[in-house]
Amino acid sequence: MAFSTSSKGVKNDINVTPLVDVVLVLLIIFMVVTPMLERGQKVQLPKAHSSDDDKKPESYIISLPADHSVWLDEEKLSVERLGPALAAAVEKNPDKKLLIKGDASLKVKDLRPVLLAADAAGARGVSFAVEEVKQ
Repeated sequence: MAFSTSSKGVKNDINVTPLVDVVLVLLIIFMVVTPMLERGQKVQLPKAHSSDDDKKPESYIISLPADHSVWLDEEKLSVERLGPALAAAVEKNPDKKLLIKGDASLKVKDLRPVLLAADAAGARGVSFAVEEVKQ
């Protein structure tokens, strides 16, 4: 016994396979790209009740993790080399601001050499990164 099919009409079934393929590819792309969006080193930021609203992504990021190392964007520097590196960066683009990402466990005395180097380099604006506490 054979089944016969007629090809008289339009097929009414929706093929969702291409949609699922596209969604899975987009999901994989977002999973790969999302970790790369955060600049600087990973630090535990201090908590604050308010923060600046004018967050500009174009800034030099100085990261100070809990191990007291100093990072200028993605380059690990000593405190002595931070001053000349900042001076060269500020001379190249004086309108860029500095964003300091210091770990919550650090004290102000740990940040003092970085602030002195930023002042000596002639940086115009220095901001501290904080994690805003939702009330």
